[in-house]
Amino acid sequence: MSKDFDLIILGSGPAGYSASMQASKAGKNVLVVEANMEGFGGAWINTGTVPSKALREAAYTVYKYHNLIYQHKAGSRKPFEKYAMADLLRFKNEVMTKETASAKNYFIKNEIKTIRGYGKLVDGNTVEITDTLGMKHTYTTEKVLISTGARPMPPSTFDIDHNIILDSTSVLKMDHFPRRLVIIGAGVHALEFASIFAAMGTIVTVLNAHSDYLGFLDEEIKAELNKSFSDLGILIQNNAHVMGIVKNKLRNKTEVRYTIDGSDQPLHVIETEQVLYLGSRIPNTEKLGLESVGVKTSDDGFIVVDKDFKSSVSSVYAAGDVIGYPSLASASFTQGRLATCHMFDIPAGEVSGLVPYGIYTLPEISSIGLTEKDAVREGINVGVGRAYFDGLTRAQISSAGHGMLKLVFDADSFKLLGVHIIGESSTEIIHLGQSVISRGESIHYFIRNIINYPTYSQAYQTAAFNGVNRILKAGVKYRKEK
Repeated sequence: MSKDFDLIILGSGPAGYSASMQASKAGKNVLVVEANMEGFGGAWINTGTVPSKALREAAYTVYKYHNLIYQHKAGSRKPFEKYAMADLLRFKNEVMTKETASAKNYFIKNEIKTIRGYGKLVDGNTVEITDTLGMKHTYTTEKVLISTGARPMPPSTFDIDHNIILDSTSVLKMDHFPRRLVIIGAGVHALEFASIFAAMGTIVTVLNAHSDYLGFLDEEIKAELNKSFSDLGILIQNNAHVMGIVKNKLRNKTEVRYTIDGSDQPLHVIETEQVLYLGSRIPNTEKLGLESVGVKTSDDGFIVVDKDFKSSVSSVYAAGDVIGYPSLASASFTQGRLATCHMFDIPAGEVSGLVPYGIYTLPEISSIGLTEKDAVREGINVGVGRAYFDGLTRAQISSAGHGMLKLVFDADSFKLLGVHIIGESSTEIIHLGQSVISRGESIHYFIRNIINYPTYSQAYQTAAFNGVNRILKAGVKYRKEK
């Protein structure tokens, strides 16, 4: 008996979006169910990647211009005193509108059916959808892809009022830049927002409940990031456990009260104008009917899948943030496409397991492969090569001299093992290193090939020469070290 659809997708974020495109190209009849009434794209377009990066780009443009023109002028005003939040939000909203329209147009162009509402599994081949009017529709399908994403975990010691205490959604609708801001959380998004506000002149304090932050970074890259945060005036307090947030009416200030290491010592109090909470994220798996049809989840609620993104129910697949790590939009796009290829036996080609990541702090960070510490731990005879952006002509032209590129390689074969970058355009130039690692080539690739001048990519060549010279003890500096 034929089904209503070949594939029903719950969620139109990057995983669901790419899965629908792949299925459509293969001639499949696809239905996408989206719960957001305002637009397609999930957190990717509406509350996460696109709006936060658009806001960051606007803030960074202002920051660079302000520093270029006013950094040597005594008494110059802070950026937020010259540029209104409304102007930055206008740019962010324009980008979101274009991205939402683009996603909608692709669905129309590829004849992918869509419905606004919430989907629930009745069984492995049946989905019940409650639309915006409360009407229920039941459809049968050969396959189901769950790509409902994740959301911030609500705080336990205070409530978010979206006025003084903000979250990842309400921060994108602020009407001004606060003079002081406390950010609770020290994950990637928290530190990205810390950079945005600090660049505009806000005094930012980050309260981190853990003993460290971004522990996966190469140690030298982390040290450079700390220098940048210091320059921006960002203060990070580790081991800080927030006990509550109260309004001090006498001083007309908001007080964030916290302890260090959860000790019984007196509370620490910091005054602020607003608070931004960016804690851990939890999967959107409630009310999907997973348990009733036998779809297994982890202790944290993420859907458990195999290497083909198939769940414990053979007709049900899952991809994107709803399955957990790495929770990157870039990875989710690929996961959705691969899930569709596997469920319909579409040749997918070999996909590399190397995943580059990008962190859009100021300056931005990107990395792929082994860190120096990882390579040492694996017993590799490790070599490193470094290039500092203050030595790059392109960086000087762009007033972006803060940063470095670090190559990690096998000192015996010179095979490239990892690339770690902090600085302007690092998320763009990381892919040159990705290609070299994927091909199993040595750092000599960067020496043998001509690289455009002046570019940030020249840092690869400088770092390669530095790495070779260190191993061979070539040059005055390294000869003296013999």
